[in-house]
Amino acid sequence: LVFSLQKQEVCGNLTLQHHMLEPVQRIPRYELLLKDYLKKLPEESPDRKDAEKSLELISTAANHSNAAIRKMEKMHKLLEVYERLGGEEDIVNPANELIKEGHIQKLSAKNGTAQDRYLFLFNSMVLYCVPKLRLIGQKFSVREKMDIAGLQVQEIAKQNVAHTFSITGKKRSLELQARTEEEKREWIQVIQATIEKHKQNSETFRAFNSSFSQEEEHLPDSSIASTSSVESMPGADGGGALGGSDSCRKSSKSKRDKEKQACKSCSESFNSITKRRHHCKQCGAAICAKCSEFKPLADNSRHNRVCKECFLQLPASPCSPGVEAVGEQKKRQAAEKQSILAAENSLFSSYLQFLDKGKTWYKMWVTIPKTEPLVLYLQGSSQDGRSPRPIPLPGYEVSLPGSGEKFEVKHVFKLCQSQQTLYFSAEDEELQMKWMEILTKAAKGETEDTAEGLGNP
Repeated sequence: LVFSLQKQEVCGNLTLQHHMLEPVQRIPRYELLLKDYLKKLPEESPDRKDAEKSLELISTAANHSNAAIRKMEKMHKLLEVYERLGGEEDIVNPANELIKEGHIQKLSAKNGTAQDRYLFLFNSMVLYCVPKLRLIGQKFSVREKMDIAGLQVQEIAKQNVAHTFSITGKKRSLELQARTEEEKREWIQVIQATIEKHKQNSETFRAFNSSFSQEEEHLPDSSIASTSSVESMPGADGGGALGGSDSCRKSSKSKRDKEKQACKSCSESFNSITKRRHHCKQCGAAICAKCSEFKPLADNSRHNRVCKECFLQLPASPCSPGVEAVGEQKKRQAAEKQSILAAENSLFSSYLQFLDKGKTWYKMWVTIPKTEPLVLYLQGSSQDGRSPRPIPLPGYEVSLPGSGEKFEVKHVFKLCQSQQTLYFSAEDEELQMKWMEILTKAAKGETEDTAEGLGNP
């Protein structure tokens, strides 16, 4: 239908994408037109005030549009890197920004030989990767992830080896070699600038948190009680006692502020984006989300965060389940998930061979649950202890392998989306055709009559 409409004379031989660009391109055109108009408009003209106001409005819209386009471009770059890494690293985040990438040589500490490596520099981390030799699937495998916080970069001089520098993180140090001296200087400058910018942002976050900590946080009752007890001491009205209470309050306040800057359990510093501050509802200590995943039920049946130490000390009761109760709950949830993926609760299911990372075929239990008709689940053997792998089907293209794709197994079909390709092999041609039919419908978002005429083998 779209192609037939594009062929009409009124469309001017332009595609739908070209027509969709027109509204976006009008904004900068209006901005240029108003600027030229104001240049030629006399100062005393009655239209000048309205024209200036119009230019201000259209300039705001243009800046907003350009910012949205730049944001989309950054996310698109992150998605491309995510696919090149085989989906192994969770880097698709609005806070992440890809700054530089490129090939580099790693100098071996044993014999000094150079090895091909690849670096991805983000605003918060460096991914040290190994290039893959396979032509399909991921192109790089992450060997080391180094945080920008605490990272150091410096030029090094080695005999008989030119263009070398090192980056040192909290856990590992790498000696790297660039192809040219200019490339080496560029890597050092960009990494150093990223480190400095990260330090500035961290200091800004700390200043922001400290200035608004009193407004954002509720002090525990124990702290309030201790302050009240100091103020109500005998002789508090006297000058010496008052001075003593003031110094005591200042000391306790500085101690509390210091304790609030880092997590009680893991000692990592807080910030307002990636390391949020929480409080233990038992002892009042400042803890991060990771260290406060223990949530016993309170009297009001709401989940409250506590630290691990307080959680282990809580009495085992219906309102405060212990570690064993939490383990039983997880087992029960896993059993319920297995029940959902059972054949009797599936639209369609069977055993298929799945090509894992382009290397080895594994026998998997493959199913589409009735409760989630647009999601394909892959479950390995019950002994491996892994959770079923969900694959949302909308957007995938179902097809047979191309003429250049040769496999040692028969009845192969594939799911393709962007740069990701998943290969499956059925026992016979009939099962292959059934799977391709139901997956094609699910990929188009068709949930009604998806499994009509398809019975589980």
